[in-house]
Amino acid sequence: MELDGEAYSSVFGHLDNVDTTKGVPKDDEAQTFHDCTAVCLEMGTPKSVVARPLPHRYWNKGTKNDEEEIIPIQSIERFLTSDSCGQVEYGFTNYHTNIVKLYWIGNDGKPLFNQDLGVGERETSFITTFIGHTFHFYDSLPNEEDPTQNELMYVLNVESHGVVGIKNHKQPYVHPSGVVKEVERTMESEWKRHLKVKRTFSPLGFDKGRLPDDMYASLSSYYYNNRNPPHKVLEEWGRHKGVFVNYWETDVNFIQIPWHLKKRWQTRLLRLVEAWTGVELDITDMYGMREYTKGARLLTHVDRESTHAASLIVNIAQEDVVKPWTVEVYDHADRLHEVVMEPGDIVYYESAKCLHSRNTPLESGTYINLFTHYRPVDDPEWYLRANPEGTPSQLIDVGNCKLTGKIDQYSQGAVTCEKSAIGPHLSPTMFKANNSADLFQWWKIVGPEDDGTVLDTSDADDDYVQESSSDDEEEESSSDDYEGGDEL
Repeated sequence: MELDGEAYSSVFGHLDNVDTTKGVPKDDEAQTFHDCTAVCLEMGTPKSVVARPLPHRYWNKGTKNDEEEIIPIQSIERFLTSDSCGQVEYGFTNYHTNIVKLYWIGNDGKPLFNQDLGVGERETSFITTFIGHTFHFYDSLPNEEDPTQNELMYVLNVESHGVVGIKNHKQPYVHPSGVVKEVERTMESEWKRHLKVKRTFSPLGFDKGRLPDDMYASLSSYYYNNRNPPHKVLEEWGRHKGVFVNYWETDVNFIQIPWHLKKRWQTRLLRLVEAWTGVELDITDMYGMREYTKGARLLTHVDRESTHAASLIVNIAQEDVVKPWTVEVYDHADRLHEVVMEPGDIVYYESAKCLHSRNTPLESGTYINLFTHYRPVDDPEWYLRANPEGTPSQLIDVGNCKLTGKIDQYSQGAVTCEKSAIGPHLSPTMFKANNSADLFQWWKIVGPEDDGTVLDTSDADDDYVQESSSDDEEEESSSDDYEGGDEL
């Protein structure tokens, strides 16, 4: 498709060696392919950012920019069959009880065996393929000699990057009678864990920002192309993973991400997190896209100390969400902030230090987030070290605070403090945690079943003045049974 006029300027105008004021090069001006530009746009990209694909998707007069490396491309055909355009990565997860046989369908229509898919998420397999290819998935039983005579479980016509699940994960049953006690125990553990981390990076421990347009375009298109089953499956939870997400009450879905695409996103997002922390960081982990559904809750927790020093929450999409579903983040003085996010928004946070959650149930619709994590270079024990010189001071004392807005007015400065550096996200409840019992009380207060407990905020402004910790909060945390979730 040829672009002209405003569309041509929007898509190519930011390239250094393209003069869009002259319009699309005419036939007599373009002597070779080196005189032309091209771009591969991804299906499912939001209209607002469709003109901003990632840099490697541009063919710029015989070259492409792949993660700041300029790579020569000898022909337009090679560009179209590269990972800038037609070449994609696909993953396969088998939740069936048997091995699944994967076949590629050749140009003659005959199935060619590709591989066996083992059972379970740990056996997920990834391949490089091309848009337009077709794969068939067959049960390995009962006909072991010719599996193509068995049940055809799925047909995949490749249209983009993706990961597909064959059947689905089954969540274990959780009896509700044991949940409350386990939540209380978990709050005790998570409170101790957050006190164990010594090093900090920012005054509050979190901040809000926005994705670059090209990253929002790429993330959004991937979600769009993988938003339905069998690409979307139930996230694997169980008693061994704790009660951080209420998977026994509502579906918590998961969209995996292929390795190469994940690395590309991690590398780009690393620049943002390094700029926020002012520290050189290593990439440690990127969790896939989690889809919360109506009634979802995320328990207050911190993340893994050795790998999750500085992290990002990325809101990918919201569908039919009628009421803001705030992410709850506790700052370095354990004051509660409730942050509203829109698709494309990001929240930076010190996820091993700052307690975070979404205890208020999602009222409606679906809410999709991505999580990525980093730590100081070559330092898995960063959390045991004191702050180096030049680290921003923690914002502990903000003076007296008062509610000047509405109780349901989030991320709009509803609470005013003497020190405005506290920002606009303080919870209108002016809630502050002093121990694990407070965290447990908050979980009960904002939960779906009101037990009549009322949150007393009459002296909340005084609570914002730093207080000494109780004796039990000074105890050293022992190893616990939970590593916490990978959100937020």
